[in-house]
Formats: sequence, C-alpha cells, structure tokens
Amino acid sequence: ILIIMQVARLSRVAIRGVTSRAMSTYTTTNFINGKFVESAGTEVYPLHNPATNEVVTNVPQSTLAEMQAASDGAAEAYKTWKKSSVMTRQAVMFKLATLLRENQTEIAKSITKEQGKTLPDAEGDVLRGIQVVEYACGIPNLLLGETSSPVAQDMEIHSYRMPIGVTAGICPFNFPAMIPLWMFPMAIACGNTMVLKPSERDPGAAMMMAQMAQDAGLPDGCLNIIHGGHDAVNFLCDDPAIRAISFVGGDAAGKHIYDRGGANGKRVQSNMGAKNHGVVMPDANKNATLNQLVGAAFGAAGQRCMALPHAIFVGEAKEWIPELVDMAAGLQINEGMVPGTDVCPMISAAAVERAQGLIQSGVDEGAELLLDGRGAQVSGLPNGNWLGPTILSKVTEDMTCYKEEIFGPVMTIAEADDLDSAIDTINRNKYGNGTAIFTTSGAVARKFTFDTEAGQVGINVPIPVPLPMFSFTGNKASILGDLNFYGKGGVQFYTQLKTVTSLWRGDDAALSAQTVMPTMK
Repeated sequence: ILIIMQVARLSRVAIRGVTSRAMSTYTTTNFINGKFVESAGTEVYPLHNPATNEVVTNVPQSTLAEMQAASDGAAEAYKTWKKSSVMTRQAVMFKLATLLRENQTEIAKSITKEQGKTLPDAEGDVLRGIQVVEYACGIPNLLLGETSSPVAQDMEIHSYRMPIGVTAGICPFNFPAMIPLWMFPMAIACGNTMVLKPSERDPGAAMMMAQMAQDAGLPDGCLNIIHGGHDAVNFLCDDPAIRAISFVGGDAAGKHIYDRGGANGKRVQSNMGAKNHGVVMPDANKNATLNQLVGAAFGAAGQRCMALPHAIFVGEAKEWIPELVDMAAGLQINEGMVPGTDVCPMISAAAVERAQGLIQSGVDEGAELLLDGRGAQVSGLPNGNWLGPTILSKVTEDMTCYKEEIFGPVMTIAEADDLDSAIDTINRNKYGNGTAIFTTSGAVARKFTFDTEAGQVGINVPIPVPLPMFSFTGNKASILGDLNFYGKGGVQFYTQLKTVTSLWRGDDAALSAQTVMPTMK
C-alpha cells in the first residue's frame, strides 16, 4: 500500500487544536485525481494516539484550491464514469472487496493507532464496511428500473435509476472504516463520483482504502479525499458541483450540514445523535443479558452511535444490578493492541473531560454512583485518555446525564414497574436511533417491537445495526433527511429516477402507403 504520509514542517503551537507549519514531522496527504498530494495549507490538526497522546501524524486543512481541485476532478471523472456499464462498476466492487479483506488487519491496526479502539473491534469496524461493498457488488440488480407496456395503444413507460453526479461524504471519528464504506462504494457503484472528508482525528483508514479503490480499477477522480474542519465542511455544503451529501456525526454539525446543504439545493442524509435504551425484563436470560449490556455500553469506550448507554430494569430484574456492576468493574482497561483489552482509551482528553462533567452532573442532580471510572490509570501509559466503566443508577429523564449523549463508557440506569412504563420512557426521548429488549417472551418482544418508536429494534440483540441488505433506519431526532444509509435506501439516495414514455405506432410498420385519413386511436 502506498505510503500516505509525507514529511512536512510543522509547529506545536496549538490554536483551537490547529497548528501552523514550522517543525519536522509527518502530515497526511490529500488524494486528488489518483495522486497522494501534500497539502500547501499552513494549518494542521495534530492527530494523537489516544493511548499515549503522541503525535501520529498531522492532518491538514486542505486549501481552497485543493478542495476545488478535488471537486473539479470528481466532476470531470463523472462525465465518463456515469456512462460506465453496471458490469464495469460491479467488477471494481468485487476487486475492492477482495483487497479490503486481504488488508483487513492492516487497516484495523491503523484504526487502533489513530482512534484507539481494540484491534478486534477495529477489525469488526472494517468487516461491517466490507459487507456494504459486497452488497454493492449486486449493483446490476439494484439498479433495475421498471416498465409497463402497453399503457395505451403502442405506448410504453420505462423508468431508469440514474446517477446524480458528484457526491460528498463527511465522516465521524468513531468508525474510520465502516462509515466511509457506507458512503463511497454505494455512491460509486451507482455511477456517481465522491469527494470524501474523513474525520481529521483518524483519516488513515480512508486513505488506505482510497489506494485500494484505485488498485481495484477505479478511474482517477472518481474518489477524491480532502481534509479539515469547518472550512472543508462548508466548502462541501456550498460547492455547486456537489449534488448530495452524506453525513454521520453529532447534532450540531449534522443540523448545520442539513440546513446549509439543503439551502444550496443539495440532497442530504444526516445521521446524528442517539440515546439508545435497553429494557431488561425479569424473564430474560440473566447471564447472557448482563454480558450483552456490559459489552454494548462499554465496548469502544462507549463511542458508538448504537451503543446501549441507558438500561431500564423492569420489576424484579432490578435485583440483577449489583451483578452488572461487578461485571463492569472487572473489565480490563488498556490500549487497543494489548490482547484481552475490554475498554480502550477515549478519542481525546476533551472527550474524557466532557464525559466526566456529565458524570458529576448526574451525582449533583441526585443519581447514585455505583461505579466510578474517573481517574482510571493504565500502567506505563500515564498520558492516555482513560475513563473506566462508570454506572449511575436512579437516573431520571430530567437529569443532564440522561438528556445528553455522553459518548463514553458510562451507563445510566433507571427502573420501571412494567413494560408499558419502559416503552413510554423510550418514546418520550427525542432520539430514535435504536433500542433493545431482553426477554424470553415472544408476546413481550412483539409488543415492544411495534409500540416503541425507535427505528432499529433488537430482540436479545444489544446493538441492532442492520446488515447491508437492509438499511440503517434510525429515526426521530437521530436523522435528518428521508433516505437511509446503504441497502435499498442507499441506492435511492445516490440515484434519481428518469421516466421515459415512448410511442411506436404499429401502423408505422406497414409496408404499403396509407391513403385514408389518419385518426388517433
């Protein structure tokens, strides 16, 4: 795989997390028109290994000229790529899927170094993205149109799914492989091109995958990568050549992108915040349920939009809470490359500080602190962004720690007298990304499925992220836009329908001249 970092001169003088060039270290490149191009920008975002806080690379704020070159290159490539056959696109997807599988561990190592998650978790991150690429291999069937004949005498109507043009993808830090693979393979397989902006906190996986896409036969310019913060986001929202934007991340950015992109006439899908609830019924399999709750709340240090940070224990199930606390207390905290690590570092010191503040707000507002992970330390890694598993009980809906998405290894717990009360709590929450119930009753599971408003429901499954033949279907305040990621929703988002009405009169095929007065039939 082509080396993606170039030597540059950078400074350590931080301004809002951005530095100016002055000292020698590495910087991540842009990827424009098939080439890894060092940025001429004067500002960079230092990328720190979350376990050590050592600088891994510096991510540039791409210059306006570089961003424009990426957009222009994608627009030029689109002129040819949109005419490529579905079989050509399918072949690229097959090759890309193969290369991703062959390099899965190497991509995962990059993720662990830049983002912090454990190596097995990072390999899962890559795998869930590969599954979307494999789904995109079915593009010849996914793009089938419709036809009706005859709709009138000698008249037919056909519909075609057509690409929409240059698209953009804006990615979060928590899934450096999976989320880009939700975006660019589906967009490209549908005949579009894409300008991708990976998170400035961990772009390495996206850069590796860009090289693999090129090696798979993707023409230059079909996938371009730029970097940066607000300036890059605003460019993608404003650039006239970009027709659609896919975004996954926080509420503030998601609303901004949806509003600004929409105001500029762009199609936008924006997946945002979440507060997923897990309901524990007294008839559930206790050991399996507690293990799943612990894994879903504290895995990846809780930095998943489909984590399960809030548990509701119904009736006698509340007697299991002490065992849950013991399980969480036994989790191993360490850096992601260490075998047996359960809880990895958080992405940044600022993220730790924010989570700790929300923990304290819960205590101040009356919650009971059953397990306190603040002040956690790992031997030999004193500078890591550590926060141990934390559990707050007796949490009510008016508490800040409940209303805010903590996005850390923190579980909040409430109790309910019955299933209806638990469902009411879920439905009052503004978010609707996902929810789960743990029970051995089919009747209870069915009632929960159809009475809860969340868009993704798990029955004894704590993180119910659908496989790619379905779509990611969060709802309510968790999404803006009416078309979902991947699956059929993804195909619809990255295409537009063209309908053709044609009339070929049978009489026109007559071999002899017609001398009678023509009439309409």
